[in-house]
Amino acid sequence: MAKRKNIPEYGTVVMNGIEYYRTRIEDADGKRVALYAKTREELYDKVQEAKNQIKECSFRKENPTVKEYAEKWLLMQSAHVRKTTMVDYTSKVKNYIIKPLGHMYMADVTADDIKIAMIRASEKSESVYHGVNMLMKCIFYSAEDSHIISENPTKKLCAKGGIPQKDKEALTDEQVDKLLDAIKGLPPYVFVMLGLYAGLRREEILGLQWDCVHLDLEAPYISVRRAWHVEHNRPIILTELKTKAARRDIPIPKCLIDCLREAKEKSKSDYVIANRDGGPLSYTQFQRVWKYIRTRSTKERTYVRYVNGERIKHTVKPVLGEVARHNGKVIYSLDFQVTPHQLRHTYITNLIYAQVDPKTVQYLAGHENSKVTMDIYAKVKYNKPTELAAVVNGAFSRLSS
Repeated sequence: MAKRKNIPEYGTVVMNGIEYYRTRIEDADGKRVALYAKTREELYDKVQEAKNQIKECSFRKENPTVKEYAEKWLLMQSAHVRKTTMVDYTSKVKNYIIKPLGHMYMADVTADDIKIAMIRASEKSESVYHGVNMLMKCIFYSAEDSHIISENPTKKLCAKGGIPQKDKEALTDEQVDKLLDAIKGLPPYVFVMLGLYAGLRREEILGLQWDCVHLDLEAPYISVRRAWHVEHNRPIILTELKTKAARRDIPIPKCLIDCLREAKEKSKSDYVIANRDGGPLSYTQFQRVWKYIRTRSTKERTYVRYVNGERIKHTVKPVLGEVARHNGKVIYSLDFQVTPHQLRHTYITNLIYAQVDPKTVQYLAGHENSKVTMDIYAKVKYNKPTELAAVVNGAFSRLSS
């Protein structure tokens, strides 16, 4: 015989001429809510279902998954973190934290789970690993402070890891001449000139508008007031810069003044570097611009071609001075590699070689932390034996006499 339900004597209420049974229960947030049904049995079943949902909701509030809590943590950061920083945080959290751990409850994550999750980040650069490490710790320390977890599995997480990045080398004067000769009159020319002779970051160059280029003054200069950023390949121009120090006015040399005057005469856009419609470049448009430089280098590269529907890899081994087989306008004239940041690094290095004092270099480079400037300064100025020989010999000349 089936066990009979012990159904309470519910109160009733008439709505629109129909009598309903009614009761009230407390939801997961402590609020009183009313439930209605035409029969006592139906109302009883509704109450049981609601209680189960409330119980599950309460459990999830007290025991969220890593995905739920990580997304909540990101939302909390969005109130006081730069938009570009939030994009970086979101990407790292999604790919390196939620992807391996998102299905687990926060309270169930162990130190071993954290170490395994960090393996993917360890295969990336030191900077990526450091960023993921920091975010992992922030999320779990926040959960610990909120009493979501009693034991923090990231406490012994090592901060060191990732693939060491090679020291960035500045371009030599000879390499600069070769680069400018190779791209004269081509789309990346003005970008390269701004990097080499104003030291702007990529996002500062691509966000630069003509209202911040002051050419008709006794001392022409560029004002850094905007930064380019992309979301899903769409360009976004921000007036909020990387740091307060990034907002600066940079005097520019004659070679850049002449380049910008010529570019301005031809320009039909508010942007110094613009697409065909006069707007800022998207990420893929910038990649196409930079391709003019890559295709003129002697670096071996592989293309994929489809012949009769078959995917065939085609390797190109450029020889310096030769003309590209499939494009007679391209000559392999660069026997070195160039990155956008290398242009800025060359600018800073040239300031140091010119004996510009570190604080001035820091201002012109837009470095907020003097340590960044001094690290570059020390590597450039004091790492060459030929530069140091006279200093060392002078220091120990007494012992030689």
